[in-house]
Amino acid sequence: MNAGKLLLSAVLAASCSLAFAADPVTQRQDVFKDYKKTFGPMGDMVKGKTAYNQAEFAKLAAHLEEISKQPWQYFTPGTDKGKTEAKGEIWSKPAEWKKQITAHEAATAELAKVAASGDMAAIKPAFGKVGQSCKSCHDSFRKAD
Repeated sequence: MNAGKLLLSAVLAASCSLAFAADPVTQRQDVFKDYKKTFGPMGDMVKGKTAYNQAEFAKLAAHLEEISKQPWQYFTPGTDKGKTEAKGEIWSKPAEWKKQITAHEAATAELAKVAASGDMAAIKPAFGKVGQSCKSCHDSFRKAD
């Protein structure tokens, strides 16, 4: 392959990558994949499936708090179409949607705070509130699997 074709191939590949990364549906789905990778190990520790590691749990809780602020920006108008599990109620009931987001962010902030203490007796209910905030939002604003 000559240098010109190689350069053109590289430019096209980069352009496709940028276009794919700019898709708001994909971006929010990527954040939610990160949720699963973060929340799952925390749940295993809370349930006793894996050994509780205070430092690791606190690190995961802090990360969860950080990413709890990220996906909402990618629910832009028109992104209820295509390959998404988002219900139209996100856009038709914005006040209720915002209330769910606020409750979730508050729950993750509380979990991060409690996780830093290492007190599992306080962590378990805080972890449960985060899970409940996820479920509540999914029940109202996510299409059933």
